[in-house]
Amino acid sequence: MYAYAFLEDFVLLYPVYAVLFAKAGLSPAAISSLFVIWSVTSFVLEIPAGLWADVFSRRSLLTIAPLLTGTGFALWTFAPSYVSFALGFVLWGAGGALRSGTLQALVYEELSHHGAADAYPRILGRTHAMGMLAVMTATGLAGPVIALGGHRAVGIASVAACLLCAAAARSLPGSRGRAERGQGYREVLRVGLAEVRRTPSVRRSLLIVSVLMGTAGALDEYVPLLAGSTGAPASVVPLLVLLVTAGMTAGGWLAGRGTRWTAGLLVLAAGCLAAGAASGRAAGLLPVALAFGVLEWAMSNADARLQEQIGDESRATVTSVAGFGSEVIAVSTYSAYALGSTWAGPGALFALAAVPFLAVALAVRSAGAGGNGPGADGGTNG
Repeated sequence: MYAYAFLEDFVLLYPVYAVLFAKAGLSPAAISSLFVIWSVTSFVLEIPAGLWADVFSRRSLLTIAPLLTGTGFALWTFAPSYVSFALGFVLWGAGGALRSGTLQALVYEELSHHGAADAYPRILGRTHAMGMLAVMTATGLAGPVIALGGHRAVGIASVAACLLCAAAARSLPGSRGRAERGQGYREVLRVGLAEVRRTPSVRRSLLIVSVLMGTAGALDEYVPLLAGSTGAPASVVPLLVLLVTAGMTAGGWLAGRGTRWTAGLLVLAAGCLAAGAASGRAAGLLPVALAFGVLEWAMSNADARLQEQIGDESRATVTSVAGFGSEVIAVSTYSAYALGSTWAGPGALFALAAVPFLAVALAVRSAGAGGNGPGADGGTNG
C-alpha cells in the first residue's frame, strides 16, 4: 500500500512540466487551457469511475490508473506538442479519477473484512504522507536529473515510476464481491444515491470531507506565493514551502490518533493559519505549517468517519461524490482567491481562508465527532 502511494507521486515531471510546455513553444494562455482540460476530465469522470470501481475489480482499476498516467507522460516526453500535452492531461485526469474513491474503498473494505476497520484513518493518513514524501523527493531529484539528461530523462523516469506503481498495485488485496453479487451500474448507483439521500449523517460527512479536501488542497497551491510575500530571499522560499509540506506529512502520519479533539484542533488550525499568514513574516510559516498538518490529519479522520457510515455495495461511488465535491470547492477557492487578489495580498487571503475551517469545526462538533471521534454514532459497513 505504502509503495503504491509513494510510486504514484514519485513523478519527476511534477515540478517542471510547465517549463516543458513553455520550452515546446506554448503561450501562458495555451498552458492554462491544458489545466482546464485536466480539470474538466477529472470532473466528468470522477463519479463514473467510482461507480465502475463498485462494479468491477478495484485492484484492476488501481493497476490501470498509473498506466494511463504513464502513457500521457510518454506522449509528453517523446512527442511534445499541444495535442500530446492535451491528450496527456486527459489520460492523467482519467487515471486520477480511477484512483479517487477506489483506493479508499478497497482499503476500508479489506480492513473491515479482517476486523481492523479502526486502523483505517492511520493507514490512510500514512498513505497520504508517503505521497507527499514522494513529491518532496521527486522535486529534489528533478534538477540533478535534468542536468544529467535534460527533460527527456525526467520524462522517462516519470514513466518508469508509473510502471512500477502499476506493478505495486498487483500486490494490493483483491476486491471482494461486486461482480459476484451480480450488481450492475444502475443497482449500485441506486444504492449509493439512496444512502446519500436518506442518511443525514452521510450528507454531513460528505460536506465535511469536501470542504476540508477542497479548501486545503487549493490553498496548498498558493503556499509559494504566501512564502514569497514575506520578503524572504528567493533561495529561502523553497525551504518555507518545504516546511509546510513537512507539516502536512507529519499530520498524515499521525492520523487516527486523538480524534475526539477534532473540532478543537480545527479551531486551533484556523487560528494558526490566520495568525501565521497575517504576520507577513517568514517565521509565520511555522504556524501555517502546523495548520496544514492539522488539516491533513483531520481530512483522514473525516474520510474514516464517512467510510464507517456507508456500505460496501456503493462505497467507491459515494466516496467519489466526496471527491467531486472537493473539486467543486477547490474551483470555488481558486476563483475566490483570484478575485480577492485584486485588493489583498496572500497573507490577508490565507487569513480569510481560515473561516471555512471554523465552519467545519462547528459541523464536526454538532455531529458529535469532536467529542467522540469517528464512528461515535455507529455506521454501516455493508
